[in-house]
Amino acid sequence: MTESRSETLTLQSLRQARIRLQNRIRTTPLIASRSISDVTEANVRLKAEHLQRTGSFKIRGAFNRLLTFDRTRVQGVVAASSGNHGQAVAYAARALGLQATIILPHGANRLKVRSTQDFGARIEYAGTTSADRLARALTLADDLHPLVAPYDDYAVMAGQGTIGLEILEQWPEVEVVLVPIGGGGLISGIATAIKSSAPHVRVIGVEPEGAAKVSASLAAGHRVTLESTISVADGLKALTPGELTWPLIERLVDAVVTVSDQAIVEATRLLAERTKQVVEPSGATALAYALAPDHPLQGLNVVAVLSGGNIDWSSLLSALGE
Repeated sequence: MTESRSETLTLQSLRQARIRLQNRIRTTPLIASRSISDVTEANVRLKAEHLQRTGSFKIRGAFNRLLTFDRTRVQGVVAASSGNHGQAVAYAARALGLQATIILPHGANRLKVRSTQDFGARIEYAGTTSADRLARALTLADDLHPLVAPYDDYAVMAGQGTIGLEILEQWPEVEVVLVPIGGGGLISGIATAIKSSAPHVRVIGVEPEGAAKVSASLAAGHRVTLESTISVADGLKALTPGELTWPLIERLVDAVVTVSDQAIVEATRLLAERTKQVVEPSGATALAYALAPDHPLQGLNVVAVLSGGNIDWSSLLSALGE
């Protein structure tokens, strides 16, 4: 199956991705929690992408992109990742008979490293930032070993956007969708799905205070590159919005807000205690906004996307002070 690279992201490309991904991914549930709804004073449901194959939403975009390559020509793939994207590319590559090379940061989440290796990938380490990893990946990529971008690729965004299609089908009464923001691929895909089909539904992006690249870019009126980022949410620490994701965020997303690491950790803890769901800090970030003491979404039908569940327990316990 081949496809020329799309020049944009559309509802049609999302629908095509959904067909392509049949039998490759899980349709994840919307989990209702009375206790979470009581705390937020909203009617909250949780889009459980932490229960997705490889433990995060990333498998959607990775598989969608790999399935567009000409597998009679492509010999392998290369990806740069903080962890979840690398796992997803490794899993999809193995399923399609391709060798994956994944560039991870020094100090990467140990669970994510082990899982990526278990899926048969070759691992390299490069620096500590997304720019470091991408620079190394670009030196390895060529026509026979294409780069699979973590977010700045329309086919990847289309795969992630299938989450938005599922949300609208599972709960047509939804009024607000909360989405965590790293480089912007997840929110670009979901916002395209939501605004193309139900433009009255608000899409709110949530990013850590220590990695607020989209908030800074919106304030400046153009893409901003941060000098550094720091957060317990290791999957959301991109230094800048993607070149392709940025205009989609600017045009389609209703608001972008920030939350503290303390709020993210408390959301992670609450999910475990009240709903018995194991969600990594990056995956709990969207919910952290709904849990704010001023009840910003009071009385509304809200979906919070729980984007992943691959926890490095030692790091989380350190953040919890335990």
